[in-house]
Amino acid sequence: QVQLVASGGGLVQAGGSLRLSCAASGRAFSDTTMGWFRQAPGKEREFVAAITWNGANTQYSDSLKGRFTISRDNAKNTVYLQMNSLKPEDTAVYYCAAGSTRYRGPHDYWAQGTQVTVSS
Repeated sequence: QVQLVASGGGLVQAGGSLRLSCAASGRAFSDTTMGWFRQAPGKEREFVAAITWNGANTQYSDSLKGRFTISRDNAKNTVYLQMNSLKPEDTAVYYCAAGSTRYRGPHDYWAQGTQVTVSS
């Protein structure tokens, strides 16, 4: 059974940092793009960042570039999202996804989401 488990969310003050992790099991994703998306209350899910299978290329939402960094460790079948200089508007449930060859999907596999809350 293929499973993605996202973790690392929590409550942080504005200006703080969090590092999200997404561990995959059941199959290796070393041949696919992996990405992060987020959904704030009352809003549609939006793309955050993605990374190609070998980590050589990344893409970010224009509004997040410079504050967030995506990385992956294929040996651990894990993708990370380092989030710095967090703002209250970054509050959302963050989801990782995998399985597509495209940055923004469509992805075949999704994690359950991890809540990030940024207080002002």
